[in-house]
Amino acid sequence: MDQKKRILIAVIILLVVLGVIFGVDTWQRQNAASHAPADMPPGSIPIFINGGFVASFVPEDLNQLKSSSFVDAEEGKTQDGWLLRDVLLLYLGEDNLQDKTQITVSSSSREKSKVLTWSEIEDQENMVMFDLSGRGTLKLVSKLPGFDIRDSWIQDVDKIEITTP
Repeated sequence: MDQKKRILIAVIILLVVLGVIFGVDTWQRQNAASHAPADMPPGSIPIFINGGFVASFVPEDLNQLKSSSFVDAEEGKTQDGWLLRDVLLLYLGEDNLQDKTQITVSSSSREKSKVLTWSEIEDQENMVMFDLSGRGTLKLVSKLPGFDIRDSWIQDVDKIEITTP
């Protein structure tokens, strides 16, 4: 095989790999925003109840809420932000939330999610809250046993799904 054929094969392989990467990224972005209105501002986090879109917010919208903080046990760093409880009450009200209501907070880019019950979120001792990451995206942090270490936290949150019993 001569040099030109090798270069051509290498270029074709490179183009196929790039196409797969861009295709998967596009699919993940569309999947994260499924059923959400197309006119949401960039960085918005949609909230769904039983599969239906009900609201969305951007991190700046949370400045109207009371801030909370705690020092994480793992690294001793202060986590400042807004309680998920307050965010949900701001957009949904208590009528949509019962003790056994399941709330799933997810990040499509990190392929991580966490399912919590309303009773876990409502308990302020658990400190289930959003904190701003260094990149300006929201991360879900907590002191809840089993969800109190940094590796379990959800970074780059891009969707909240609520399932009522």
